[in-house]
Amino acid sequence: MTNVKSAMTRFRRSPAFVGFILFLVALVLNALLQGPASFFTVKTINTLFAKNVPFILVTIAQSILLLAGTMDVSCGVQVALVNVVIIMCGQELGLPFFVCCLLGIAAAVIASLVCWVCCSVFRLPALLASYALTYAIKGVNVLIMSVPQGKVAKVYYKAYDSQILGFIPVSALALVLVLLIWLYVKRTRFGSHIYAVGANPRNAFAAGISPVKVQLKAFLLKGVIVGIAGICITLMIASGNPLQAEDYGLRSLSACIIGGLGFGGWGSVSCAVFGSGFYVFIQNSVYYFFSLLVKMIPGFSVTSYWQNFVSDIIIFLGLLMTIVTAKGQREALKQGIVSQFRLNGKPAAAGKEGDGDEN
Repeated sequence: MTNVKSAMTRFRRSPAFVGFILFLVALVLNALLQGPASFFTVKTINTLFAKNVPFILVTIAQSILLLAGTMDVSCGVQVALVNVVIIMCGQELGLPFFVCCLLGIAAAVIASLVCWVCCSVFRLPALLASYALTYAIKGVNVLIMSVPQGKVAKVYYKAYDSQILGFIPVSALALVLVLLIWLYVKRTRFGSHIYAVGANPRNAFAAGISPVKVQLKAFLLKGVIVGIAGICITLMIASGNPLQAEDYGLRSLSACIIGGLGFGGWGSVSCAVFGSGFYVFIQNSVYYFFSLLVKMIPGFSVTSYWQNFVSDIIIFLGLLMTIVTAKGQREALKQGIVSQFRLNGKPAAAGKEGDGDEN
C-alpha cells in the first residue's frame, strides 16, 4: 500500500500528470456526448485505434526528438512518403507487400537523416529547417505519385481493421510494439544520453557524450516509428495519397506539449500518448456536440470550420494550462534541489557556524 501511495505521489509530480488529467477529461466528455452505450463497444474502440494510431505514433516519434533537444515538423509528410513508396513499389515494381513496407520505412529513415544533417550537423534552427524540408519531401511525394491512386490487397487492410480474440484491435499492436521498443531504449545508455543531451548539450559533451551522435540515433529511431505510422495509414486508407497527413507535424508538436513534455530532456513518451489522446478525444467531442445540437435544434446547421475552430480553442486552452503547470513544476523542482543542497552542503554548515559565533 505504501509503494502504491509513493508511486501515485511521484506520478502527481511528474510532467505527464497534467496531460493525463486532460486526457481523462476529454475521454469522459467524449463518452458522455457519444453515449456510453455507443462509445464502449468493440466496434467504436477498434475504429478509434485504427484511425488514430498513425497520429499517436508520429507524436511519440516527435517526443523522442524533443527529449533530445530537437524537433522535426516534416514528419507528417514523411508519413505520406512512406505511403506513396509502399503503393508505387507494389504497383509499378510488383514487389511483395512486406518488402514494400520495408522500403517505406527506409524512405522515412533517409528523410530523417536529411533532417538530422540540417539540424544537428549544419546546426540550422530545427523548426525552420524541418519546415522547409516539408515542402521538399512533399515535392518528392508528388514526383513519385502525381495523383492519389493504387490499392492494398483486401487481406491486409481487413486484417488491420480486425480484432484479436474478438476485442483487441490489431491496429493497437503497432502502438504496443513502439512503446515496448521505447521501454527497452530508455533502459539503455542511449536512453539516458537522450535526456542528458536534451537537458544540456554542453554539459553532456563535457561528460564525454556526443550530442550529434545521440541526435543521430534519435532521428533514426524517429524514422523507424514514422515508417510504422506510414504502414498503418496505408492499411487504413488502402490506397495512396501524396498530400495526406501534412498537419501531423505541427499537431504532434502541440500534442507533446499538451501532454506535459518540454523542449530538451523534460518529460517522457507517456506525455506524448496522453497529449495525442487528448487531441483525438477533444476533436471527437466537438463533432458529437455539434451533432447533438443539430438533432435538438430544428433547422440548426454548422460547417466544419466552426467545429475546427471550437476544437482548436479548447486545444489552445489545454496547451496554455500545461505550459503554466509545467513551469510551476520546474520551479518547484529547482527549489527542491537548491534546498536539498543547502541542507546537505556547505551553505548550511556555514549558517550553523555563524549562529555559534553570535552566542
